[in-house]
Amino acid sequence: MATCWQGLWAYRSYLIVFLLPIFLLPLPLLVPTKEANCAYAIILMALFWCTEALPLAVTALLPIILFPLMGIMEASEVCIEYLKDTNILFIGGLLVAITVEHWNLHKRIALQVLLIIGVRPALLILGFMLVTAFLSMWISNTATTAMMVPIAHAVLEQLHNTKNDMEQGGDNPTFELQESSPQKEVTKLDNGEVIPAPLEQKPQKSEEQIRFTQGMSLCVCYSASIGGIATLTGTTPNLVLQGQVESLFPENPKVVNFASWFGFAFPTMIILLLLAWLWLQVLFLGFNFRKNFGFGEQEEERKQAASQVIQTEYKLLGPMSFAEKAVTVLFVTLVVLWFTREPGFFTGWGNLAFANAKGESMASDGTVAIFISMLMFIVPSKIPGLSQDPDKPGKLKAPPALLSWKTVHEKMPWNIVFLLGGGFALAKGSEKSGLSVWLGDKLTPLQDVPPPATAFILCLMVATFTECASNVATTTLFLPILASMAQAICLHPLYVMLPCTMSASLAFMLPVATPPNAIVFSFGGLKVSDMARAGFLLNIIGVLVITLAINSWSIPIFGLNTFPTWAYSNTSQCLLTPPNSTMSTP
Repeated sequence: MATCWQGLWAYRSYLIVFLLPIFLLPLPLLVPTKEANCAYAIILMALFWCTEALPLAVTALLPIILFPLMGIMEASEVCIEYLKDTNILFIGGLLVAITVEHWNLHKRIALQVLLIIGVRPALLILGFMLVTAFLSMWISNTATTAMMVPIAHAVLEQLHNTKNDMEQGGDNPTFELQESSPQKEVTKLDNGEVIPAPLEQKPQKSEEQIRFTQGMSLCVCYSASIGGIATLTGTTPNLVLQGQVESLFPENPKVVNFASWFGFAFPTMIILLLLAWLWLQVLFLGFNFRKNFGFGEQEEERKQAASQVIQTEYKLLGPMSFAEKAVTVLFVTLVVLWFTREPGFFTGWGNLAFANAKGESMASDGTVAIFISMLMFIVPSKIPGLSQDPDKPGKLKAPPALLSWKTVHEKMPWNIVFLLGGGFALAKGSEKSGLSVWLGDKLTPLQDVPPPATAFILCLMVATFTECASNVATTTLFLPILASMAQAICLHPLYVMLPCTMSASLAFMLPVATPPNAIVFSFGGLKVSDMARAGFLLNIIGVLVITLAINSWSIPIFGLNTFPTWAYSNTSQCLLTPPNSTMSTP
């Protein structure tokens, strides 16, 4: 019997893929409507995403097959959803991030900030959290974590070693990292040659040192997730929101853009980051703040030794190269163009130079991202000149560009593009089939619940769900339903869509919840109970901070105190209700 169960478990993915569609067939057969057909497709994809019986990106392609065959949408309509402007913004943002990683600019920024902040225990945790959060705003959370965790462990080793060991370990080989992929770094670091396995060193460390190591590890993965919420391109759920809003409410005046999202999310990120720092400090360092800030002779010696590690590695980077300076200029230009394109509170360059008949910018954030990305392929990585080609003696060679397609091919996560497209197709299918309207009608009893309470409950639900499912899949499944609910109860759609999107990034409790957690957990020194204990309260804190944000400074940014005219589509009862009446209490 045991062998039978083991065999079934080994073939669970095959069984789910073949049996689940058959098991769900009664739904479209017994209820032969477009709404039921669309519900069948959504439930099937949701279960495939939760169980990961198929790769997430492959599951995202199912609407191309199911929607035309079930009469929900034509194939040409479905396929358009897979390369919308939001996907282009994602690709452009990633191309810039790949260039930053390729030239190690992110590592230079990280080490420079750590040198400024210092390495006293409490400040060391704060420094790593600030650096990780800042980098996660612009490059992937996974790549940021994979780079920062080895640096954190190397500094900790210097803090925990004896003075002689510290002097001998000034040129620490831990920092000799390859940035090609997070998986390679973890494997390289776990082979026992580059860095000793943490499990082998546990007996040599005191309980206090072990707890400090745990706190440092968790601070990196948590701040990577927190930092990603600050910018529209920081993490994929944010882009899912923008795409869903554009798809479900095509008449909206581009209300979710880089500037408006940043105004809402950046203060939220700062507050949550500082509260997370205080919580981790109390949990892993205790309440002795004098000791936590490293006052004392012994602490001063350790501080200097650990600081030497960072200084040595920073010196190994050498002076800034022409390529790093060029990438910095292009990156800053990208951010400035994003902020000033169509900020809303003043006339942007998009409104002035490239306006349509309505005065709106014809250029999008995706246009800007692709423009800067193309410059990455044009600008040389060295001061323009000619040099000898080592492969072909006697021939001259121009310097390579900042970015090559080979580098893009190696580092670009194309699967996310399909995953985004599948989410947009689901949202459009829900609208076309009438499933959104049906769901909205069923959720009208929520009109009697105060809007702040509705938002808080939904945020808790999403934060819980995202611990077990992909962040992208969570937002993809929930946002169309939340939009329908908001329309049905005459609530501004963004009042529930914004906080729930942000809550999808609050994956703090389990190693499998998000890649940064998994990377940190793979280094050892942590148990699931440690992560769950620290992450549980942090989830609650996150939901409370997001609830504060949506009921305060986000209201003037997005006009959440009224029901917008662009959300009237598919909703008739709101026309009979004064728009202000439902949002008088947020």
